[in-house]
Amino acid sequence: MTQYLMFGRFTKRIGIDLGTANSLVWLAGEGVVLNEPTVVAVTVDDNRVVAVGNEAKEMLGRTPGTIVATRPMRDGVIADYRITEALLSYFIDRAAGRNRFFKPEVMICVPTGVTQVERRAVLDATLSAGARVAYLIEEPLAAAIGAKIPIAQASGHMIVDVGGGSTEAAVISLGGVVAHRSARVAGNKLDEAIALYIKKKYNLIIGERMAETIKITIGDAIGGGEERKMGRAEDGKKNASSQLPISPSSQPPISFMEVRGRDAIAGLPRMITLTRAEVTEAITPVLHQIVAAVKAVLEDTPPELAADIIDKGIVMAGGTSLLRNLDRLMTQMTGVVCHVADEPLLCVVRGTGVALENIELYKRSVSKR
Repeated sequence: MTQYLMFGRFTKRIGIDLGTANSLVWLAGEGVVLNEPTVVAVTVDDNRVVAVGNEAKEMLGRTPGTIVATRPMRDGVIADYRITEALLSYFIDRAAGRNRFFKPEVMICVPTGVTQVERRAVLDATLSAGARVAYLIEEPLAAAIGAKIPIAQASGHMIVDVGGGSTEAAVISLGGVVAHRSARVAGNKLDEAIALYIKKKYNLIIGERMAETIKITIGDAIGGGEERKMGRAEDGKKNASSQLPISPSSQPPISFMEVRGRDAIAGLPRMITLTRAEVTEAITPVLHQIVAAVKAVLEDTPPELAADIIDKGIVMAGGTSLLRNLDRLMTQMTGVVCHVADEPLLCVVRGTGVALENIELYKRSVSKR
């Protein structure tokens, strides 16, 4: 007992939202302490990690032949075990400090539909990265807790977490998931759809970062409305972070944007002007797949809980939920009112932190190793 109390007193508790696009780290007593891209740069010769997070993202598409900048997470699950372990080790060191006597307790979020093999891979990577105890919590539950939804009530609540690699839609009641769908389409698929559209229509090849910047700047789930052009000076000041900013209400959204890339035929640099309507056209098929996952969950929901959801509406979380008018599109296509949670990018990691601090209350909802 004395030993347990000693561990509990000095052990740090860390919650990690290990996303495909961004990873956020929460530390007990301090809140969110880290928000960096899930990117790792490694050398080709000896597979040595040279950069992680923001520094590695700056290298995407700009590395020499000796270095490769890669995303170790694909569709919300581990695609490269060794690099993911290095990434987790970096996050744990940043949060708990390199010179630590006691290993920390770490909780990681995973998509609802992951296999047991994928769950075990996350737990093993977390323990190898320096955790004393590793916990897993499903993303919809963590997002619901972070969005301050009273999940313990005998009432139906629906949460849709649209991240970078996967969309998690779930109906929650009495602290558990009643119905869920995990669709591996989300923000990254929107980027790919934009790049493919520009290549087909304009014979222009653009990079991953440019596609993401287009989505953030003029992306719109519905389109239409007043138009405003984005000039060169404004383009230079644009912060192309992975978090989709909410459009200022004081001015209409930007509807034109200058896009730079490489001509697919001539092989030379070229610039085009892209409109918001074109971006909407490019991403609509992917958005329909996201909505289809939400509809599938609603179809599987028991009638009593469905009635609760109609009364309360659908709560949206995740960075991609900030795509302009995505909540309106979801409302139109499902017939249920949708609204975006406060600080949707932080919902999952905040919920992970709350679950870790109150592990006895949520022990039925987490896996431990």
